[in-house]
Amino acid sequence: MVDFAGWEMPVQYSSIVEEHNAVRSMAGLFDISHMGRLQFYGDSSQAFLNGILTNDTENLKAGDVRYSLICGKDGGILDDVLVYRLPDRWELVVNASNREKIVNWLKHAAGFASIKFSDSTLTTGMIAVQGPNALPLMKHAAGLDLAAMKYFTASEMQYLGTSGVVSRTGYTGEDGFELVMPAADAQQVWSALLEDRERFGVMPAGLGCRDTLRLEAAMPLYGHELSETIDPLTAGLDFAVKFDKPEYPGKAALEVIKSRGIEMARVGLVLEGRRIAREESPVHIDGQAVGKVTSGTFSPTLQKVIAMAYVPKSAASAGSIVQVNLRGTLVNAEITALPFYKRARQCFVKI
Repeated sequence: MVDFAGWEMPVQYSSIVEEHNAVRSMAGLFDISHMGRLQFYGDSSQAFLNGILTNDTENLKAGDVRYSLICGKDGGILDDVLVYRLPDRWELVVNASNREKIVNWLKHAAGFASIKFSDSTLTTGMIAVQGPNALPLMKHAAGLDLAAMKYFTASEMQYLGTSGVVSRTGYTGEDGFELVMPAADAQQVWSALLEDRERFGVMPAGLGCRDTLRLEAAMPLYGHELSETIDPLTAGLDFAVKFDKPEYPGKAALEVIKSRGIEMARVGLVLEGRRIAREESPVHIDGQAVGKVTSGTFSPTLQKVIAMAYVPKSAASAGSIVQVNLRGTLVNAEITALPFYKRARQCFVKI
């Protein structure tokens, strides 16, 4: 157990590799109650959110979920978020480490006074069910047949003696669901999902494998690939930035960056050997440090050392060889396309 943004969080229950492999081949259960959950009520909520997010909320229908970013005036990323459109409200899921910052920022944003706002982070729990067996596990344990639910959608449902929001989303690169319920009911939901663990191969999983899984899937992590000094275009998140919508913080700065072109780019690296490239490890080209690693690990799935890094856009071509400085030793690494891992589009049960 470790302190994580003021929450006591499990790094691992058994071993990081065992939990990682369970998510890739069967199913893993994550307690993600530390994620911030913010609600917006009232007719002005859509316009308010569209005025602060880089992505467009205008065409979202009830049940839609969309990835977006909140930026400062200079285009730097304040947080990456999921925005939910529910029948009676809008919701944002924000990073635990940024929740207080974002809540304070929202309260000073234009139009905030015209909406009803609440923060349910401390009164609700959030559990992620991830892996190829997530779908049959949810049907067996929770009585929910979610096969028709599309990716990045959400619905309010009753399950396991409680009610809450179920979304087909996740942070592992696998199929799966994220469940929000009253905090008082979280333990019973958790226990019920683990009850038939042998049939579905479901294991409790901690922060350790959550990081190796998301890195294989090349999902950026705030504080590593994303920060207030990195803009969404440099981070390769162009899909979540819309320029054909009304003004939002950072739009003008991002238009300038788009016009002139990015200078640095987020890339994948596959390193020789088995030494892990830690965050801030310099990336060298022709003996000169030109970039740095943002995240690195040994990939249990690929059995290779992988990393994400920022390097000059001019040197970001897949197949190029660079060197990573590992405590004074230069190790060759090949730039590779992201993600490192893509899941098979199927769900099955291993018995």
